[in-house]
Amino acid sequence: MQRKAVEWNDGPLLVLAGPGSGKTRVLTCRVARLLEESLDERFRILALTFTNKAAHEMKTRIAALAPGGEERAEINTFHGFCAQLLRQHGVHLGIKPNFEIYSRTADRQAVLENALRHQSDYYERNDLRLLPRIDALKNLLVGPEQAPQYLLSKNGGASKAVERIAQAYQLYEEELHRSNALDFNSLIFRACQLLEHPAFARHYQTIYRYWLIDEFQDTNTSQYALLRLMAGDSFRQVFAVADDDQTIYEWNGANVRRLRNLVTDFGCDVIQLTENFRCPPRIVEVANRLIVYNVQRTPSRRVTEAAKSASQNSRPQIQCRVFPGDEEEVSGIAQEIAALNPQERKNTIVLARNRAMLETLKAAFSNLNVDTTLLGRRDDFASPQMRWMVTCLKQINRPLDRRNMAALNEMFCNFAGMRVEPEDLSSRSETNQVTLLAAWVDAVREEEPSTLPAVEAVARLASGKMRLFDAVNEIIAFFDERHTAHDDFKDDVSAWRRIEREIRQVRGSVALDQFLQEMELRSKEPAPASGAVSLATIHGAKGLEFDTVYLIGMAEDILPSWHSIQKENGNAAIEEERRGCFVAITRTKQHLILSRAESYNGRLRKPSRFLKEMDLLNLSSNDALRNGSQPTAPMTIV
Repeated sequence: MQRKAVEWNDGPLLVLAGPGSGKTRVLTCRVARLLEESLDERFRILALTFTNKAAHEMKTRIAALAPGGEERAEINTFHGFCAQLLRQHGVHLGIKPNFEIYSRTADRQAVLENALRHQSDYYERNDLRLLPRIDALKNLLVGPEQAPQYLLSKNGGASKAVERIAQAYQLYEEELHRSNALDFNSLIFRACQLLEHPAFARHYQTIYRYWLIDEFQDTNTSQYALLRLMAGDSFRQVFAVADDDQTIYEWNGANVRRLRNLVTDFGCDVIQLTENFRCPPRIVEVANRLIVYNVQRTPSRRVTEAAKSASQNSRPQIQCRVFPGDEEEVSGIAQEIAALNPQERKNTIVLARNRAMLETLKAAFSNLNVDTTLLGRRDDFASPQMRWMVTCLKQINRPLDRRNMAALNEMFCNFAGMRVEPEDLSSRSETNQVTLLAAWVDAVREEEPSTLPAVEAVARLASGKMRLFDAVNEIIAFFDERHTAHDDFKDDVSAWRRIEREIRQVRGSVALDQFLQEMELRSKEPAPASGAVSLATIHGAKGLEFDTVYLIGMAEDILPSWHSIQKENGNAAIEEERRGCFVAITRTKQHLILSRAESYNGRLRKPSRFLKEMDLLNLSSNDALRNGSQPTAPMTIV
């Protein structure tokens, strides 16, 4: 079935691919085959996914399979592709190519606050809570002009709340436009506005003859609308890989029904990949038992089969742990994993429904001197030195940006102890007829000579006397010499090097504005320490696989969460929680350990209903050894 999907030529196709079924292999092999069979042609292939990590992995695999051909494959995230589209054609919407991308919540809140404070009749701090409402409207492709009517249709009669949301949305967008900036959600929203003009859609249909969409079940309303607009009424060379059983981002607009929309709208044929090459047979069995309780599944969905044979390893494939309380659960699991050798710890991940449980577990590991890596997107660097350097690069790219200049000044003060007064900065700039950054550099030269090597590198880059990465290397080297024991700085440098490598691999030599845009779309998390135990939320574990997986908090009100149990549409909410549990247990390559406590925060909790659905409840409660904090005692084996 993998080969059938890889050899698919023309026409729309949906590949339903369960966990561990080789979907990435299918995608990359198909791209490589199309490239190899069209060496004399000039068309390109478009492959869209959801994370830069996934895009980087696909790019690397294709380069190995079809050396040289990868240059004809545009492999990107939805947001990265839209940023590229807007760089090329955004001028038709009044967007200059050197636009800045605001992905951090703090930046976006500052934009909204500035818009309301200076342009509205009144401003209240609570107005910042309107930002999620603006995000939701934008994800639904509802612009500021349509917002009042849309909100009234959803909320009934006119209200001051609706008026305030609509006004804040309008002012927020105007402020972004004045700054030539886009927030994260604007990338797709504005790209859709551009593609409403058929000429642009035809342009991309011509350039990219084949489109491949990874993790299609994760698309939200705006992402699917982007595909529909770009495809128009005639383009149908769409190849999508999806698994409705792994739809766990409904909070971001994903919907299990979107796969049916795809099949209907594009007339897709369907191929199913039903063999699981990752998980041991026992885990495939309990995963099948669990997921059949969901009614919102593709009706023709076939049962997943284990491609692996039963292991001869004496360690059982599934084990359960029961502890008296949540503190004992955390300390017990931490001690158990701490007893493993570094290689085993490196291949182990602990999953939980929420980040708070992981933070507690991280502290327990720290007390045992065990390194951990908390996986998840990080939108900004942690050290003031690296944040300052990036802010300097942004100021060079946008020399009139006073808000960014104020941030640069403040960050410098955090580690150098020196701040240039805004009035002095403006006066210097006007008197000497220089940019704000040049005026600031002059002030620092007078007051803080100890930081001059880094500041001078910024000045030479701004004046065109130094290349981007040479200046960056000089700044990093300076701070590295002065802050050798600064863990945050070392982690940030690790993250920077990875980002720089990825951008250079994908884009080659890029201008400063494009580099900053690409960097803003990438997570800033550092490389994990050698032998570190990985920690992740269930949502953050999507696409990962580990030899050993611990899933903690298997209790009612934890997994499934209290909020999902209380929702009016309880069945739909519980089904998403069940899919989350399904995703978590199918990250496993060898061993799965499920744990729960009998009480959390001092309140008794029943075992998770998912344990019963997997037919693990009796063994994990009645027959389980309540080991408390004795991880070396015999454990229940399933």
